[in-house]
Amino acid sequence: MPVEVRPVSAADQAAWLPLWQGYQRFYMTEIPAATSEVVWQRFLDPAEPMHAALAWHDGQAVGLVHWVFHRSCWTVGDYCYLQDLFISKQARSSGVGGQLIDFVYAQARQAKCDRVHWLTHESNSSAMLLYERVAERSGFVQFRKRLT
Repeated sequence: MPVEVRPVSAADQAAWLPLWQGYQRFYMTEIPAATSEVVWQRFLDPAEPMHAALAWHDGQAVGLVHWVFHRSCWTVGDYCYLQDLFISKQARSSGVGGQLIDFVYAQARQAKCDRVHWLTHESNSSAMLLYERVAERSGFVQFRKRLT
């Protein structure tokens, strides 16, 4: 599926929000609307390390990707954390996910990052088919604790 991938602008919020909500439904979670509004504002702030892009097909947003640049103790260059990737149902398995990942790779190269990394749920087997083609498994297991 041919798409145009571009960073979000203030005018894109109405196109971004349904995809963001679809991502939350996919992972059976609900992020408060107030949090989503803060996140959206961060994407628009050039001083923030958080970024977002949408994939557009025939004037409709069909995918989103969010990424965060951050420091690492292992390298001089920053890392790029690909935090969220979501493709609308009608555009899945059409190459849009790979195009969004490639877009993040290009952004990370431009920012002189040393690595792009991400997580996915162990049950997301269809996404892992793509991820194993475009990246390597690190072998690390994630541990976490909520503090709020």
